[in-house]
This record gives sequence, structure tokens and C-alpha cells, in this order.
Amino acid sequence: MTDEEYELVEATPSSDDYRRLRIAAGLSPKSAEAAVAGLPNTIYAVVIRKDGEAIGMGRIIGDRGLFFQIVDIAVDPKHQKRGLGKRIVGALVEHLHKTALPGAYISLIADGEAHRLYSLFGFKPTAPRSIGMYLHFK
Repeated sequence: MTDEEYELVEATPSSDDYRRLRIAAGLSPKSAEAAVAGLPNTIYAVVIRKDGEAIGMGRIIGDRGLFFQIVDIAVDPKHQKRGLGKRIVGALVEHLHKTALPGAYISLIADGEAHRLYSLFGFKPTAPRSIGMYLHFK
């Protein structure tokens, strides 16, 4: 498959595509109710399509001035190892370079070996100065 077969579009994924891609990529599942409530609050997102089907995605969330977070980087495993994750993150970072105000803080959580991808775009670990923490409502 060639790179031209994959189309990167600036769009927030549909709730169904979002939920399907998260599960396919090994991310935690999200309810339809949560996706419908959360996705409209996306600041910027991209979707990669092949033959009209969403096979990858990534989003930026935040307060639009001080803090931004890159989330939901997901590529269907059938399409991984083709540089698509790099295209997604590159598009998100490019958007932030164009629109974020000076002093903005951009963060993300790098699962597993994903830190290798994010480091290509200048992201650095926060440890030992700080550590990421979370609270998950079930």
C-alpha cells in the first residue's frame, strides 16, 4: 500500500469511529454517551481515511490558551507500521505551532513505546521533575 492511499483530513471522528478505533488500537473503551458529550469539545482533530473508512485519528483538547493535551492517537493495527501515527502527530503539532499562544503548555501521555514517536516532535519526559497522574471515574 502506498502513502497516497491514505487521506488525512481535518475532522473530529464520529462517535462510532472514535469508539471503534480506540478499541482496535488497544486504548480503553469509551461509552457512546461519553463520546457524544466529549467529542464536540475537540479543539482540533485529524482522521486518516482509506477507501472512505476511518483507520486512524488524533485530537487536541484544552482551554485554547494556556494548556493543550494531545489525546486519542490511534491507528487500526491492520494499518500500523506505515508512518500513519507520525502523520497524525505531525498534523496536530503543526496546528499547535500555528495557533498556540507563546507560553502554552502542550502535554500528552505516552503509553508503552509511544514515547519514541512523540520525542520526534520535541516532547520530553517530565520525570523526575514531575510525574503524570490521573483519576479515572468508573
